[in-house]
Amino acid sequence: MGDLDQPKLFFFDEAHLLFDDAPKEFVKQVTQTVRLIRSKGVGVFFITQLPDDVPSDVLAQLGNRIQHALRAHTPRDAKALKTAVTTYPKTDDYDLEEDLTRLGIGEAMITLLDEKGTPTPVVWTRLEPPTSKIGEPGRDAVREAAEDADLWSHYSEEENRESAEEKLKARLEKAAKDDDEKSSVASRPRDDDGGIGDVFKTREGRSIINTILRGIFGILRK
Repeated sequence: MGDLDQPKLFFFDEAHLLFDDAPKEFVKQVTQTVRLIRSKGVGVFFITQLPDDVPSDVLAQLGNRIQHALRAHTPRDAKALKTAVTTYPKTDDYDLEEDLTRLGIGEAMITLLDEKGTPTPVVWTRLEPPTSKIGEPGRDAVREAAEDADLWSHYSEEENRESAEEKLKARLEKAAKDDDEKSSVASRPRDDDGGIGDVFKTREGRSIINTILRGIFGILRK
């Protein structure tokens, strides 16, 4: 989906680890959080092997059911099977308590919420496996698959944004340059004579000095 402004789906795998020995206050907070997330149009999935791994208050907030095969080998399995059946809408098409034990690999009993929020009829569904192959794909095949993707037009143009490191480096370099300029100004000799010293270094300046000195010495002789 790319970088969305907000997520569309949350998946909590091995959900029994989340609720094992969980205090009632925690379960209450999870129930409230799920309710708030769903109100924003975001889906929440709790993934676990047995339906009774998820507290009933949390299950009540979930509208979609995707149940793979359940095997009733133990009393707890038989109880979990009956619990799973009660979470589905009533159907005359399947004997859920029996058919849930007959599901094969990649098969599931599914009911979803339609656009109006109403549970759809239960359907025995075979999930389509990923369309992939074993082996190293060729470069042309990878590019062709990428260009066929819906997100190609959005992500095909490379964007090289200025990183935080580059911004900090630029600031440090500017600060160092400013310090060098200030040091250079501070060490520059000041021309306190207002430029008169430069005049005295010229031929005309030296002539004026000699004239002044001769005048002074003539006064002293008198």
